[in-house]
Amino acid sequence: MLNEHRFFDPNPQVRRIAHELYLGVKDLPIVSPHGHVEPKLLADNEPFPDPAELIIIPDHYIYRMLYSQGIKLEALGVPTRDGSAVETDHRKIWQLFAEHFYLFAGTPTGAWLSHEFAEVFGAHEKLNGNNAMKIYDHIQEKLASPEFLPRALFERFNLEALSTTDAASDNLAYHKKINASGWKGRVIPCFRPDAVINIKEELWLDGIRALSQAVGFEIKTFKSFIVALENRREFFKVMGATATDQGLISPYTHELSPQEAEAIFHRALMGKASDDDAALFTAHMLMEMARMSVEDGLVMQIHPGSFRNHNEAVFKKFGRDKGADIPVQTEYTRNLRALLNKHGNDPRLTLIVFTLDESTYSRELAPLAGHYPALKLGPPWWFHDSIEGMTRFRQRVTETAGIYNTVGFNDDTRAFPSIPARHDLSRRVDSNYLARLVARHIIDMEDARRMSRALAYDLVKKAYKLD
Repeated sequence: MLNEHRFFDPNPQVRRIAHELYLGVKDLPIVSPHGHVEPKLLADNEPFPDPAELIIIPDHYIYRMLYSQGIKLEALGVPTRDGSAVETDHRKIWQLFAEHFYLFAGTPTGAWLSHEFAEVFGAHEKLNGNNAMKIYDHIQEKLASPEFLPRALFERFNLEALSTTDAASDNLAYHKKINASGWKGRVIPCFRPDAVINIKEELWLDGIRALSQAVGFEIKTFKSFIVALENRREFFKVMGATATDQGLISPYTHELSPQEAEAIFHRALMGKASDDDAALFTAHMLMEMARMSVEDGLVMQIHPGSFRNHNEAVFKKFGRDKGADIPVQTEYTRNLRALLNKHGNDPRLTLIVFTLDESTYSRELAPLAGHYPALKLGPPWWFHDSIEGMTRFRQRVTETAGIYNTVGFNDDTRAFPSIPARHDLSRRVDSNYLARLVARHIIDMEDARRMSRALAYDLVKKAYKLD
């Protein structure tokens, strides 16, 4: 059984206050404005597959830990790029996972999985090699019931809104299917143009061709490229989108002249763009995306600082996003200056910045967000979406930017059944942080209750325009 005081301070006074604050927000609806759940899941509303297919095989949080201990990805059923053999017996995969479940003790993945097993699936034994098949069969039985269909869980989780992540060229067919079904769950797309902005990406030309097909005209120039993006953004808005999202190495922003942008785009089409071209093009496109957001009202999100696919052998065999994305140093004061000087004072822009570089919290991001009206800080992201990571974020940001220049919490997950676990952990950690402030007489309980609700619910709705 999960301890009702989990994640709270052992100090009795702080623990009591934290529990009181948590009880005030634990049942608030969940708003998930930044995630990677596939819309097909909710469009088709078919039963989930078996526990290994649902929980292990698609989740890089799980198999990156197992891989670090010498367990081959093939043994976990992770598909290869060339279709070569991997383990297909999902009971064997689950058994292997269960025997190594102890590896996740003290990690956010361990906390999420423990909540998921107990609260979502009603499995109240700690998973290990001895009870692996018992728990597998228990979860499998649950997954076969109508109460565990995706839409039923959506409603059980009290999800008020869920955003997916969709390529610029996506026809959003599954979103159309959801909308046409008559189901009342709010599932909205998010515009993700990475595939057509990173001109050094291996499949960039394929992305441009797909974008051309989506807009119905051939993209031969930078000017037509911009028109195509504006066209697609409008389509996404019609389909309910309220935000865009971009992943990049550096948050460098710089405005090119029309001639410079056109020349780089032409070189990219010819396959002759350099690394410097790519850096300048991305910097200019951040300026363009901000300009578009000022005009069309879509919230702009950026998350710099991930060295994608660091392990070349894993990338070559299994493809992208297989647990080998590693944080890099980033800089914001100088890099964002061009964008913020042009658009940061404009109330029509909301720019939400995530980072994997914690060293920037108090040195750069909090002071920037504490000044520019357009800039808001995304929650602790990825490796820092953890008990201590969220606490460090609040400690380093709040004194300078307050909480109202942050955007609450978003779960950033592909693992649909883990959504309530992630939000519950965040609500508990934030309640504990505020309780410490109350215990030290920095804020009073009236402040704490208001701030607790804001962090759990109000800020995210406001920032992502989901009212």
